[in-house]
Amino acid sequence: MLGHWAALLPLPQSAFPHPIDAGSLGTWALQFTPRVALLEDAVVAEMAASARLYGGLDALRALVEAGCRDLGARIAWAPTGLAALALVRHATDPLAADGFHTPIAQLLDRLPLGALSAVAAHQSTLARVGCRTLGDVRLLPRGGLGRRFDKALLNALDQAYGLRPEAYEWIALPETFHARLELMARVETAPALLFGARRLLVQMAGWLVARRLGATAFTLRWCHDVMRAKDAGTGGELTVRTAQPTQNIEHFARLLSEHLAKVQLQAPAGDIELLASEVAPIVEESRSLLQDTLRQGVETEFALERIQARLGNDCVRRPILQEDHRLEWMQGWTSEPVKRRKGGEPVHALPLPTWVLDEPLRLMERDNRPYYQGPLRLLLGPDRVEGGWWHRTGEGDDARTLNVQRDYWLALSAHAGVLWVFQQRLAGDQTAWFLHGHFA
Repeated sequence: MLGHWAALLPLPQSAFPHPIDAGSLGTWALQFTPRVALLEDAVVAEMAASARLYGGLDALRALVEAGCRDLGARIAWAPTGLAALALVRHATDPLAADGFHTPIAQLLDRLPLGALSAVAAHQSTLARVGCRTLGDVRLLPRGGLGRRFDKALLNALDQAYGLRPEAYEWIALPETFHARLELMARVETAPALLFGARRLLVQMAGWLVARRLGATAFTLRWCHDVMRAKDAGTGGELTVRTAQPTQNIEHFARLLSEHLAKVQLQAPAGDIELLASEVAPIVEESRSLLQDTLRQGVETEFALERIQARLGNDCVRRPILQEDHRLEWMQGWTSEPVKRRKGGEPVHALPLPTWVLDEPLRLMERDNRPYYQGPLRLLLGPDRVEGGWWHRTGEGDDARTLNVQRDYWLALSAHAGVLWVFQQRLAGDQTAWFLHGHFA
């Protein structure tokens, strides 16, 4: 029932220019976790499941808090959603907004009755019996509270204190991005629109991250103030294109600034809106131990050469594909530099498994049918592999030839999934079944 919840509350216009609404704030929060809900005038989000993706809860919290500062929202953290909402409404400093530095019951007990809406609905009645804080309400007899007030009061208290599970309706991510912002004052020059537009760019970047997309074009529109000349028109727009799909806010702002510098407004603008005109899937690359500048071309080879020179040749190895049809010896490792291969590569009629066993596992047979966690159904095959008569291991009496004669099959197990099995050809036409690999 306890988790790591964040409550995000939009600041009023008097405290922050260009305030954001709760719906837009919830859409932005979806980039961090799919468990986001609108709760009264705020947004609550459960972040614990996403912590590993961002390198831990501390890194995730720092990222969310930085975004809230850009968007103009207060944030509080607590083990439950309702507790986080109560703290974000009444916490007076960042330490008080952190529901993890002190037991949550102690923090909630100090809050006024208005911290929880279900309790605030009966504030006048509770005040007459001497209740001023949530802790005072909890000291009242539970049976009397249940008879005198509705069930919502006790449910809210139990959920806030983590005694009862919470249930929310998670918001859905919109298919397209379109956000509007009413400016606090009339803007007479196009470059001045960037201040408000950046708020929309932050929201668009959050939507792109949640959708795993990158923008290749976005459109900024502005509406002229009603007190405009007749020939000025209702507004204008410009479309900014990027060379490749991106989610970078600074990149968006830099390009938009360059375009706005060339625009002359026909009349003062009163509000703006931003649209993600064209989007494309973002291509994510695996992180490398080498610097990005060393990942391609000759520089990578130079870096590996320096590592070998300092640590020894055996410390840097690379996989190579051997010209061998036997699965155990098809891949090898070498510390030699990369050389262009000559000749063809081993070709199999069947797809090769994702994981290969170090030693083939002999399978049980029933009615000439292989068994592995139940009977196996042969899907494709056979793919015959013969060879290795030249391959010897050991010396003297321990020497043996690694010759194989196998018929490989693609088999399906009801419990283990798709398997790579083979039938070993033995002397006297006897056969035996072996498991050699698994598929992802």
